[in-house]
Amino acid sequence: MRCLVTGATGYIGGRLAPRLLAEGHTVRCLARRAGRLRDVPWAAQVEVVEGDLGRPETLAGVFDDVDVAYYLVHSLGQASFEIVDRQAATAFVEAARAAGVRRIVYLGGPQPAAGYASSAHLRSRSEVGKIMLHSGVPTVVLRAAVILGSGSASFEMLRYLTERLPVMVTPRWVSNRIQPIAVRDVLRYLVDCVGLPPQVNRAFDIAGPDVLTFGEMMQRYARVAGLPRRLLLPVRPLTPTLSSYWVGFVTPVPNKLARPLVESLVHEAVAQEHDIAAYLPDPPDGLIGFDRAVELALTTVRDAQVETRWSSAAGGDAPAEPLPSDPDWSGGTAYTDVREQAVAASPEALWRVIEGVGGEHGWYSFPLAWSVRGWLDRLAGGVGLRRGRRHPHRLRVGEALDFWRVEEIVPGELLRLRAEMRLPGRAWLEMRVQQDDTGGVTYRQRAVFLPKGLIGHAYWAAVAPFHALVFGGMARNIALGAKRVPDQLPAR
Repeated sequence: MRCLVTGATGYIGGRLAPRLLAEGHTVRCLARRAGRLRDVPWAAQVEVVEGDLGRPETLAGVFDDVDVAYYLVHSLGQASFEIVDRQAATAFVEAARAAGVRRIVYLGGPQPAAGYASSAHLRSRSEVGKIMLHSGVPTVVLRAAVILGSGSASFEMLRYLTERLPVMVTPRWVSNRIQPIAVRDVLRYLVDCVGLPPQVNRAFDIAGPDVLTFGEMMQRYARVAGLPRRLLLPVRPLTPTLSSYWVGFVTPVPNKLARPLVESLVHEAVAQEHDIAAYLPDPPDGLIGFDRAVELALTTVRDAQVETRWSSAAGGDAPAEPLPSDPDWSGGTAYTDVREQAVAASPEALWRVIEGVGGEHGWYSFPLAWSVRGWLDRLAGGVGLRRGRRHPHRLRVGEALDFWRVEEIVPGELLRLRAEMRLPGRAWLEMRVQQDDTGGVTYRQRAVFLPKGLIGHAYWAAVAPFHALVFGGMARNIALGAKRVPDQLPAR
């Protein structure tokens, strides 16, 4: 099938495109600026066309020869987003109908239970769904509540609130029931909709197996993330508007997104039917539960790859992790300290200094500070600096290096160490050799800390003032040491 994906630079679209490719479909992506898809790993495998659903005149030819068109855009956060979404949806269906598209697939929001007034956000999603269903093109509207995956605005709001606040003053809506769904299951439904028979023209609720209140979701997130149980103190006068400002203050989710999301949480979001199973049966092992979905979403801050990136472009095996195109505020908090230093030596000389770090050679800056950190670690039950290193000049993946572990090594280019000292979070130290086109050599050093709970944030704030002395001195001394390598290290 030839599939058109709108919103390919967004949260769902950027994960759907590689999944469609993996299933053997031909994919065309619509973007207002093609350059925004230039650096995604699957860019060379798709056709990228420029167009703007807000300007119908730019859509000429975009829908030509398309079998299935995915509508995955919304204007949440913009002024008058209901009007903008209505106009964009109308332009989409008119272009699809004129080009003879065989199916439209739209991912919308939950349908509030009877008797509940809808928020502007949900009202707009519902209106767009009706526009699609009455387009004359067979349409499937998938209605999902909270999507669990790193990069989803709702999930990020849950993540930051839970991780940053061990004690929370909560509004009444945290007691409302929600039936969240893992992003993997959402993507499976979206991909499988390609094969639905043409007579299917309706909306389906899609949801995971767990029905939870938002408060229960916070507590279960805390448990999966290894955080203490959160203390929730309900306050009735905390209105949705005040709640949105509170969310915007506590989390990096922009207030313009937080407000409509919070207003939507005022309504219970529980699936009212599971009719889609008659067409797209559940997997043999069932839909993904809340705890497992959170584990998958946290994979990127627990695995070996410090830089969160889309690592499986063909199969999309890790859709829960952040994409380069996801908002800067998604993916959880990662504190970094980056240092770069020009080096008046060869790349080989610089690498020898990098690979010689630790043990008898020390850490190239403020030895007393490193020693004190080692003593404190031992007092806390950690390994301290006593492990040293196996070989004075060579390192290999998996071996201990003082209170670090060698996690990745690319000879002559990269050394990545994972901290094994006692910390309220996880930490890495990267050391790189970089050479530009003119032959210039640069040493690049990056420390990364992923805090665990409020204590983790406080820890980083406490040690950050010393980084210029410790990490800055380390970078300078490694660069200087590279100049003296022939005199200091024997040939190997």
